[in-house]
Amino acid sequence: MIDRRSLMLAGGAGVFLMGVPAFARTPNAENWVNVRNFGAKGDGKTIDSGAINKAIDHAAARGGGTVFFPAGTYASYTIRLKSKVTLYIDNGATILAAPSPEDGKGGYDLAEPMDPVIATYQDFGHSHWKNSLIWGENLHDIAITGHGLIWGKGLGRGDGKDNWLKDPNGPGTGNKAIALKNCRNVILSDFQMLEGGWFALLATGVDNMIIDNLLVDTNRDGFDIDCCKNVRVSNCTVNSPYDDAICPKSSFALGYARVTENITIANCTVLGNYQVGSVLDGTWKKMPPEFAPTIHGRIKFGTETNGGFKNITITNCTFEDSRGLAFQTVDGGIVEDITVSNLTMRGIINAPIFMRLGKRMRGPKGVPIGSMKRILIQNVVSSGANMLPSVLAGLTERPIEDVKFDNLLMHHVGGAPAAMAGLMPPENELGYPEAPMFGDLPASGFFMRHMRNVEMSNVEIRTAAPDPRPAFWLQDVIGADFFRTRTPAGAPRFSLNDVGNFRSFGAQGRPDAAFEKAVKELVA
Repeated sequence: MIDRRSLMLAGGAGVFLMGVPAFARTPNAENWVNVRNFGAKGDGKTIDSGAINKAIDHAAARGGGTVFFPAGTYASYTIRLKSKVTLYIDNGATILAAPSPEDGKGGYDLAEPMDPVIATYQDFGHSHWKNSLIWGENLHDIAITGHGLIWGKGLGRGDGKDNWLKDPNGPGTGNKAIALKNCRNVILSDFQMLEGGWFALLATGVDNMIIDNLLVDTNRDGFDIDCCKNVRVSNCTVNSPYDDAICPKSSFALGYARVTENITIANCTVLGNYQVGSVLDGTWKKMPPEFAPTIHGRIKFGTETNGGFKNITITNCTFEDSRGLAFQTVDGGIVEDITVSNLTMRGIINAPIFMRLGKRMRGPKGVPIGSMKRILIQNVVSSGANMLPSVLAGLTERPIEDVKFDNLLMHHVGGAPAAMAGLMPPENELGYPEAPMFGDLPASGFFMRHMRNVEMSNVEIRTAAPDPRPAFWLQDVIGADFFRTRTPAGAPRFSLNDVGNFRSFGAQGRPDAAFEKAVKELVA
């Protein structure tokens, strides 16, 4: 039985707890630890991380509990999590990343050493966790919650663009807001994040993780979910104009390849064209027009893909001024058993949908080329996308397999010059995987190369301006079934280049077509 006093007091500090989420309430007020009782000032100037870490250690020594941040601004260097400890950031409370010391003495925890060979398989940021505002390793049953703010103001972006940092990765600097390695049973919920540094969240080898109801307005990546299992991302808004918003990866940072699997991303909004901070404060200020070519803010699986991705569901998500949705494997990983449904996209830069199976092979030698198969995408609306079509590109020796699309309406700006319809793009097998990697493309809706068993039903391609390119361009595709497609008038529906077992039927006002083998055919 929870008495009234237990609900209203925390650690004898008189902290009012009504409104605390049910999972965080406790019948024993002594399990709540107020950081101010351990010397934290919350004045935005005093470095409070020493007091905060004492509070965390105290809670952990008692077998666990909740470390409570009442209203105030807690300037901090590294905060070290412990098992069975929850951080509760109350409404009006801010954990503020303090600026790194100019002399390099003190500051954030030093980046841990990494095998020099393994370190070459992924970027510096993916290979280190301790040089962060908040980090934990080999922990279990941890949570960060509450309605407060984590502000990474003093964190570096890791790309040399922080003019106030002489060395963005040097001693005493931090470059991630939250970093977790080899943890399990993790909940991140309800708080807000501003300027998260290189990563607002880097989770590597983390299993059974819930990320729910976060508002993230950040200057590089939002969530990087690397080598993780059983992860649910839901009800989140991420504005990340300079990098990716929600980005599962499968790197070699753990010293071995580990598949990222059993991932659900639901009811999320990703944005790539708002000034950092303007989504959080509700002013919604757009970036200047010249920023448009560099917009990010997408959901991307990759680029690091040593292990791969399995059992993935993405549903009920919105994309605004973004690079769209990407699935990649270029380092030997597998991508299989994917379902995507109920997406709305507006103002996509790059391709609305991008799938790439390549052979960059950044990892140990002797690993075979990866694979991509069994992908279902349905109920997608995209409007105002740029001239680049959706891109699905495998390799001659390793095609993408078993992909189905149903109920798509893909609207592009159109207006390509006539010469673009006759292009034969390069293979670029070793290139960095981005939709523009092949240059201008000879399709207004879908560019498909090196694929097996593709189905499209109830797919409509529209262009705002007349476009001479075929709606669908296929090369080295075996087994292609198109049912009830709609395409722009005045341009071919299909360009078929070395395509086998092709069929199109049920298109209103267009004749059915079938080819056992089409070396080079235009289908009106």
